[in-house]
Amino acid sequence: MNSLTLDTEINNDVAPMLSTLSRSSAENTTPNVLSDIYREDTNIVIWQRNLSHKLMLAVDDFLQRNDKKAAVLAVNPENTHDVLKKTFGESEALTTLSNDITLLVDMFCCLFDLKQAGLRLTVLDRAMCPRFHVDRIPCRLVTTYQGIATEWLNHAIVDRTKLGAGNQGKSDEQSGLFNNLEDINRLTEGDVALLKGEHWDETQGAGLVHRSPPVSADERRLLLTLDFIND
Repeated sequence: MNSLTLDTEINNDVAPMLSTLSRSSAENTTPNVLSDIYREDTNIVIWQRNLSHKLMLAVDDFLQRNDKKAAVLAVNPENTHDVLKKTFGESEALTTLSNDITLLVDMFCCLFDLKQAGLRLTVLDRAMCPRFHVDRIPCRLVTTYQGIATEWLNHAIVDRTKLGAGNQGKSDEQSGLFNNLEDINRLTEGDVALLKGEHWDETQGAGLVHRSPPVSADERRLLLTLDFIND
């Protein structure tokens, strides 16, 4: 039976600070940058893209029509649209949105030679993972269709002993995990990012440290993630 690898948080007991490791980001405005995830010295790649006006309107319409907070689905490039239609109902907005999601599923499966992927489409009115953490997975695709996007830290500035219980009850900003607020990077709405986790080959102690940003009271985020599926 396949199971989706969606449980993610890992603490400092299994992700110690390893200062000898060097990891950086790769960013570009073309999707070709996604293949840089295979570089050993990279733990996040970002395809910086602008959503079309048509897609932005479709996302807004989708959010108004759907009360479902989250859907966790197993999909492949051939059935993504049908699975989304069955889950959310058929509409012009869903067709536009699912066309884009299908493209991302196809790219994700092709890049990692996967037959299917675990898809999670989530409407958020609060931070899903509000503390900085590392994921216990090989790699995850993340994109925010609407709203404030994922925050992350450069590997070189992180004191990984302050992750999890190592924060001693202090906030991320007060724990010593990083030096100052200027150290926090943030994806932009529409960006497509691949985030290496602790289960990427030889990545122990170098998975990307990231968190969900706080969401204002009148804001809703639409977040898509794609994951490997374990056999």
